[in-house]
This record gives sequence, C-alpha cells and structure tokens, in this order.
Amino acid sequence: MRRLRSRFPDAAIALVAIVMASIPSRAWAQACCAGGSAVTPGRLEPHEDALVGTQVKAASIIGSYDPGGHYIGSPGGDTEYDLEQDVFGALRLLRRGQAALLVPLVETFRSTPQDGSHLGGGIGDINLSARYDFVLAGESRYVPGIALLAGVTFPTGTPVESATQPLAVDSTGIGAFQGSGGLALEQTFGPWLVNATGIVAGRAPRGGETLGVQATLLAAGAYTFTNDAAMALSAAYSFEGDARDASGADVPSSSKRVMLVTLSGLYPITDKWRLLGGLYLNPPVSQLGSNQPASAGFFLTVIRSWS
Repeated sequence: MRRLRSRFPDAAIALVAIVMASIPSRAWAQACCAGGSAVTPGRLEPHEDALVGTQVKAASIIGSYDPGGHYIGSPGGDTEYDLEQDVFGALRLLRRGQAALLVPLVETFRSTPQDGSHLGGGIGDINLSARYDFVLAGESRYVPGIALLAGVTFPTGTPVESATQPLAVDSTGIGAFQGSGGLALEQTFGPWLVNATGIVAGRAPRGGETLGVQATLLAAGAYTFTNDAAMALSAAYSFEGDARDASGADVPSSSKRVMLVTLSGLYPITDKWRLLGGLYLNPPVSQLGSNQPASAGFFLTVIRSWS
C-alpha cells in the first residue's frame, strides 16, 4: 500500500535526533546492560566475561486452548502445578560473542477426582546457546543493536510417550533434538531499551513423528533507573505447524500456538550479584493459543558475574 508523505515524519525524526543527542552516554550504557538483563537473565552484559545463576519457576495451569483456539478453563477438581529449577552459566568467547548452558530440573503435580494426586519429575532438556552482537544497542544512534542467535536443545528429559508414572507427571522433555537460529534487534532511547527478537526452531524425528517447525516472536520494552535497577514488559508469541507422521503426511489439527506475557524486574545487589524476578501469564483469551495449556506463574533468579 502506498504511503502518503508529509512534513510531519521528517520533523518528528529531527526532534527525536535532537533529544537523543542530548542524552548522556552513560544512560545509553545503563539501558543496554540492565534492561537487556531484565529481558534475558542469562545474557552477559557488555563488560562481563562470565556468569552463573540459578532460577526457580512455579506455575499453575489455569486452563487450555483447544485445536480451534477456544480457551477452556480447567475442569473443577483438576489441578496442575509446574515447578522448575534451572542452573545456567554464560562465558564470553569473543569480544562480542558468548555461549550459555542451561540445565533444568522439572517437577509436575497433577490431581484429578478420577486418578488422585501424583507428583513426578526429573532432569529436563539441556540447552546450549550462543549469541554474537554485530552492533550493540546504543552503539549507534541510528542503527539498532543487531545480534545473531543460535542454539541446540538435547533430549535429556523424559518425553510424554516414555512417562511411566500416573498422569505422566514424570514427563520432562519433548524427546527430540532441536536446533534454533534467530535475530535480535534492540535500541536504547535514554533509559529505555526496546527489543524485537525472532527465533525459528526445527526438531529431529521422534517415535516416527516429526514436530512442526516452531517460530517465536518477542517484543520487549525495559526501563533502567539511575541505580541500575530495571523493569521490563515483554510479549512472546510462539507457533508451530502440524506434525508429520512416519510417511511424511501432516497430522491434522496438531499445530500449536500460544502467547506469553512477562513482567520482570532486576535489582543489582552489588557489582557482582543481581536479583531478578517476575510474573508471567498465558492470557486466558480465545484465539491467543491452540493445543496448549494456559498457565500463570512467577520466577526468581540469582546471578553472580565476573568481569
């Protein structure tokens, strides 16, 4: 569609450029560091060489989305709580490159009037990831930060078809290797950081079936305070196509999609220690998901870094 031109966009761009030019460079650095960490806890800040951390997550299943995208609340008497404890670390390998490893421990509690209450868990799928920043956020006033993302997830968890406990409470993984690649764009505007990230993941066959290609789009905004604390609000939308059976044919109505909204905060305890926490929710609104549960939960993260 052809866009109508006017003098207003040029005037707005000029005004923004003047405002950005008046912002001290330290404010740009603050937003890039604290704001980025509030969005992605396991990411090294530009001045850091390594970090280790642990994260605790807890969520309650509040409903689910059917194949048609309709939201359905959890039936009366049915209860599910999902718990996870992650241990992760990141290491700078190049001046602008870093790698991270995450090892999750997953537990599930499910209860129904028919089957009673059951608790199970174990190690989840281990993830190895890498990030390379071609341009850092705030490095240029006109070109956003540009980062290339890559990762591989190993099927170290127990897939649902291999679960042995009632209600499959010992299921902790998808049961297939997963490779992913993505691109992240972000820019600072004074104490504000704006981030847009896209990730595409493919899975290896498992049990004669191949899960569909998955894509995730994330948009986030973060505000950094003068004491280097930060708050961030993000929304991620993930979707994947139909799975394929052993013959290569699509499995009808097996596609999935879901939205996740997260409000998070970061507080620097010292120069080396920082604390993160937040709330997350799959909005219980029809057409925002399909073939997925909807949950509400919180997370708490402690990180120790080295420069």
